[in-house]
Amino acid sequence: MNSAERLRIPAEIALSALVAYLVGFWFTSLFPGYLPKIGGLWSALSAIVVTQATRRETTSTASLRILGSAIGALTSAAYLTLLPFHPLGMALAIFATVVLCAAVNIPSHGRLAAITVIVVMVTGSLDPKLSPGLNALLRFVESCIGTGVAVLGVRLWSGSRSEPDDAA
Repeated sequence: MNSAERLRIPAEIALSALVAYLVGFWFTSLFPGYLPKIGGLWSALSAIVVTQATRRETTSTASLRILGSAIGALTSAAYLTLLPFHPLGMALAIFATVVLCAAVNIPSHGRLAAITVIVVMVTGSLDPKLSPGLNALLRFVESCIGTGVAVLGVRLWSGSRSEPDDAA
């Protein structure tokens, strides 16, 4: 592996994180009071999590990220609609989320779903007047923004990811 190759993935991660942060910040700023910096942060984190060494791994991680984020957003929105934030409640929501993922035979999605639960619940606790449903929906969309930026970045990066069974 040459030095340019060694720098490719770090450069892709950094560029994807930057673009995802900017798009996520812009998107979330369309909703006054819903924390655009958190939107940028969550989008950037999603881009970092999804960017992998190969196109195939990136695509696989992207599906985990989207489905896991959807499950985590739904679980945390349901909890916060019924009860106020509490750390023990957050732990219970994480437990329920991971059990749900296992019950529907997608246990590998549990970790990313649990991370979404934490983000939705903690951001909701920063301002309890925020709608739990809209807060969860924004966090899900921000996750999709970061995931989309990462997948697009991997696809567009010149000369990257030569894989024998992977069409560009």
